[in-house]
Amino acid sequence: MAQNNKRTTGVLGLDPALEGGFPKGKTIMVMGSPLSGVDLMARQFWHAGDEEGSYLMLDGEIEDGMTDARDLPPDQFPLHYKGQRIVVDSLSTIILKFGVEAALRVLSAAHRESEKAGSNIMFILYTGIHRPEEEIQILRLGDVILELRSVTFVTEIERQLAVHRLKGSTVPKRLIPFNITEKGIELSTTSRVV
Repeated sequence: MAQNNKRTTGVLGLDPALEGGFPKGKTIMVMGSPLSGVDLMARQFWHAGDEEGSYLMLDGEIEDGMTDARDLPPDQFPLHYKGQRIVVDSLSTIILKFGVEAALRVLSAAHRESEKAGSNIMFILYTGIHRPEEEIQILRLGDVILELRSVTFVTEIERQLAVHRLKGSTVPKRLIPFNITEKGIELSTTSRVV
């Protein structure tokens, strides 16, 4: 259960690693490859707890309850931010379709909105498709930055979660192993110090 100033992540094992969950009123960036589980984490966050939320889908299949944002101009996104758990999937599509400046405006507006409402707005950023200078500009604006990584060995895939920024809290100094199950992402109990 999340503390009063924290909101549950919806991911088994992640709340304790983040000292109770995501700090309320902060923007969250989840980055990784399309196969790393970033979309699973976003859905788990969106469905967690008893708070309402909204999910703006720009580049994937529209599921029940999601807002079809494929043709929505970025300056119209705040009109669709409903509830305390908001997901924008994906920030990468905004960059590719409208440019990095539009994405920076979306992030700045989201930051103001989440602070004012005490909500959390989560953005998905796909790695390896943007110019490094664009990624730097984007990452500088995130309050919470999580990265999902996959390392392939000869016979297995090792998945790791890295917490790069956690505004208002201590950042864990370790990579946290996780698994992808039929229920979504679940953190392992063992981890590796970095």
